[in-house]
Amino acid sequence: MDGTNENVSPQVIRQVAKEMGKLMGSPAEDIKVHMNEADLTDIQATITGPAGTPYEGGKFRVKIVLGESYPAAPPKGFFVTKIFHPNVAKNGAICVNTLKKDWKKEYGIAHVLQVIKCLLIFPNPASALNEEAGKLLLEQYEDFARHAKMMTGIHARAKASAADASADGDAAAADPTAKRPADGSDPVAKKIKAKGGAKGGSKAGGKKKDKKRALLRL
Repeated sequence: MDGTNENVSPQVIRQVAKEMGKLMGSPAEDIKVHMNEADLTDIQATITGPAGTPYEGGKFRVKIVLGESYPAAPPKGFFVTKIFHPNVAKNGAICVNTLKKDWKKEYGIAHVLQVIKCLLIFPNPASALNEEAGKLLLEQYEDFARHAKMMTGIHARAKASAADASADGDAAAADPTAKRPADGSDPVAKKIKAKGGAKGGSKAGGKKKDKKRALLRL
């Protein structure tokens, strides 16, 4: 990852500090900004995966990297959290027109974060950095969604911070069947659950009988 904000002018740092303070005070929906007081150019945020998408419920850490020509030139965006998405390279680099040819110097950090969030809702396979994800999205959406959900369950829930992750999210991330559909429609998951329940019941019943026999012997 191209991970440092180099040669940023004091004027830009003041502007970024102002924007970050505003975002901290009035956070955007599903976007949590992380302020690094030791380095105000260390711009990171956690975006919650939008409902109705393969990323739903995930906590995705993103990083914005400012160049020396910012805001005349666009910043670079990266997903720190691993994600299966057509517009995100394997190293986390984000490809979106707003951070390239459509950039305007009037845009700020808040706008960039909103664009990244929207990218989770409306992927653009026409400018894919991940060719596999782009091809699946166009030709086999169900396979794309299944893979994206699996990656979300593994990386965007299991590694979420304690402050961001709910108890239910942590339990789901630790569940080895989390890769299967959450609605229980997977027959393999049902079979495993039923088998496990039967074994558990048999063991519990055996323990009760052993305890009863022991009491009778006393």
